[in-house]
Amino acid sequence: MNRLDTGRCMLHSMKDLEGYTIGATDGVIGHVKDFYFDDEAWVIRYLVVETGAWLSSRRVLISPIAINEPNWSEKSFPAAITQEQVKNSPNIDTDKPVSRQHEVAYSGYYGYPYYWGGGGFWSNGVYPGMMLSGVGHGGQDESRTDRARNSPTEGASDRRQQDDARLRSGNAITTYDIHATDGDIGHVQGLLIDERSWAIRYLIVNTSNWWLGHQVLIAPQWIEGVSWEDRRVSVSLTRDAVRSSPAHPPGTRTQRDEETRIHDHYGRPGYWAREVQLQNPEFHTIPSVSPGAIGKTFDGVTKDKHHEL
Repeated sequence: MNRLDTGRCMLHSMKDLEGYTIGATDGVIGHVKDFYFDDEAWVIRYLVVETGAWLSSRRVLISPIAINEPNWSEKSFPAAITQEQVKNSPNIDTDKPVSRQHEVAYSGYYGYPYYWGGGGFWSNGVYPGMMLSGVGHGGQDESRTDRARNSPTEGASDRRQQDDARLRSGNAITTYDIHATDGDIGHVQGLLIDERSWAIRYLIVNTSNWWLGHQVLIAPQWIEGVSWEDRRVSVSLTRDAVRSSPAHPPGTRTQRDEETRIHDHYGRPGYWAREVQLQNPEFHTIPSVSPGAIGKTFDGVTKDKHHEL
């Protein structure tokens, strides 16, 4: 079953997921050290996993495509891959930007369809946990011909290799300054991740420099742009609006009623509503972010560039 179609999601702090064990079908791969997300859809695309002594502590990328339902009590993510597959996977320097070429090689090795090129958080029939259905290199009954059929054409692959991926480190964005329409309001303290889609639902913002102990949630849909060079996130909210927004006490579980209060406070639709549309059709450059996809979707709902809210 497609995990995106099941039940109501829970949100988890990225920091709480760091250190989780990633288990292969034949042993432990390693422990989560970071998360790479793309800066257009704001979805986790890879877990950065530090392997143990069995692979000289090499850092590898594990896609949510291969990850099963987590064991929360044991703090582990079972993955539908083997240690041998990980050992022979493309060597990617996780200390450097991951390019689209790297992603093409990675997807080709495991036999995954590309997640980019379509609507929604995941496209081309891709969804988290799909390896459990026997798709890709880890599948039991799928041939190379079948896997090729599930991937874009060679020409499309060549075109996509020309476009570098916009992958960012989740650890790196923490401490970025948050800039409102009328001044600074705090810094990124963490991220809240949807356990089903691996979407980043909120930035946890620490405003203690302005209001003692005040921690709030800001959704990626309200971001106007990010300056990666200046380590600054600009949002389409005023300082007063943020100051009077519902507080998010550190360490608390985010419930839907809290989310509803936050969205009502800002007069913005919730992502869980099927009619949700982005308030801003683009992430504007300030100066280092390429325009976000016009026609980009959140939870399968497309923002039509000709339609205004």
